[in-house]
Amino acid sequence: MGSMVSFPRVGGGTAQGYLAEAKSAGAPAVVVIQEWWGIQGQIKGTCDRLAAEGFTAIAPDLYGGKVVPYHDPTAAQAAMSALDFKAATDQAVRGAVQYLKGRGAKKVGLTGFCMGGAVTVIGAAHIPELDAAVCFYGIPPESVAAPKDIRVPFQGHFADQDDWCTPAVVNEFEKKLVAAGKKYEIHRYPGHHAFMNSDRKEVYDDASAKVAWNRMVKFFRQHLA
Repeated sequence: MGSMVSFPRVGGGTAQGYLAEAKSAGAPAVVVIQEWWGIQGQIKGTCDRLAAEGFTAIAPDLYGGKVVPYHDPTAAQAAMSALDFKAATDQAVRGAVQYLKGRGAKKVGLTGFCMGGAVTVIGAAHIPELDAAVCFYGIPPESVAAPKDIRVPFQGHFADQDDWCTPAVVNEFEKKLVAAGKKYEIHRYPGHHAFMNSDRKEVYDDASAKVAWNRMVKFFRQHLA
């Protein structure tokens, strides 16, 4: 189990985050970005699972302590809409990457889900200290981060029945990655948006989640070693 810690934001001030530490000193590390619900138990659990896989993991709290119940998507939409994605990436997320490197991690990856997936794409384009990125069903507007701007090895996971990151949106995103000559993997699954979230039984897909998890771990082991 991890614990809440404070770390410096880029540009001043501090942020909070849930930190789960790997057993090995100097282990590679991963920053985990929340869904639009905030730092729910599933996000903390993801950090704990990554730590068990040998990665020190931190989930920066982009909502400043606010956690939205799963039954209230209206409140989640309002919280997400109030977030400046680019500023949060440049300040809190980049600060988390720097924090992990300052603790001894030679390489740091970034992953996120839903809203956090979009932040992952932004970080893959704009965080200079980042070494790899794995996105789960989130794509930001090109005005914030375009596929051609991604500067690290990139892996994406998307659902065929997603009504936000639709197959058409994902196909266009991949087309632009190809055109830009980027090093990437895109994986598609026969499920719904948020199929990785085991706390949401209405959308969770155990088989797809296991495959996606193993692909992510393999990717991070390859690129963060």
